[in-house]
Amino acid sequence: MREFQINHDRRKSMSVHQQARKVTTHTLQEMKRAGEKITMLTAYDFSLAKLVDNAGVDVILVGDSASNVMAGQVTTVPITLEHMIYHAQCVQRAVDRALIVVDMPFGTYQGNSAIALESAIRIMKESEGHAVKLEGGAEILQSIERILTAGIPVMGHLGLTPQSIYKFGTYTVRAKEDSEAEKLIEDAKLLEQAGCFAIVLEKIPRELAKKVSEAISIPTIGIGAGPDCDGQVLVLHDLLGITMDFSPRFLRRYLNLADDIDGAIKSYCSDVRSGDFPNDEESYTS
Repeated sequence: MREFQINHDRRKSMSVHQQARKVTTHTLQEMKRAGEKITMLTAYDFSLAKLVDNAGVDVILVGDSASNVMAGQVTTVPITLEHMIYHAQCVQRAVDRALIVVDMPFGTYQGNSAIALESAIRIMKESEGHAVKLEGGAEILQSIERILTAGIPVMGHLGLTPQSIYKFGTYTVRAKEDSEAEKLIEDAKLLEQAGCFAIVLEKIPRELAKKVSEAISIPTIGIGAGPDCDGQVLVLHDLLGITMDFSPRFLRRYLNLADDIDGAIKSYCSDVRSGDFPNDEESYTS
């Protein structure tokens, strides 16, 4: 009886996160059918990934946006496969519940399905992530299909595709013209038919995102695509107010950590220079 009570108390003391089941691609499908919104955030390192996972986020994207927020690059183009594997390894060590999706970087899947498969296999084996994400529609369909033959889950990405920035020359809203909108809908259907488990829709008109979300049975994850997608994703550093030089219309900042961090560091410097830190309580005695 006492052992039962101890186990009961232990279960009661467990956090909601610890009790929650592991998120899988199947979980996301169930969430769409139930009308339950999917939450997705980026993470690139162990410490922040652990906080994101503990908070109950459904999907963690190890995004090629690490090129911008971690490495200071202007675009996502320069980041390499080795960089992405490293960041994914850091995230994987921290995560218990969330589904981990890893961006395949520019140059690792376009135009050569054999290289695409090899790159995806490296990501899965070396990082132990759960899925990969590729940007594009019909033009990369062969690569998606080949990756799927290896049993590797694939998330699609349509609309604004940052790896193609030099082609488009701008980060403005995509698919405002009828022809591009029609192609996006067809691409979404192609990705679903190929076997993708979800699709990110980035910076497209909300009406189009709603139409796509209703036209396919797999979940859509929006970023700048309005409220009718099956889920939403943001870059964590933008949400937390760490990066302050990026303010698109779709971004909601939930904190302003840049100012808090600046104040904390300035206080530390002041305390060191004045001799206030470390004090007697913060020092060891023999």
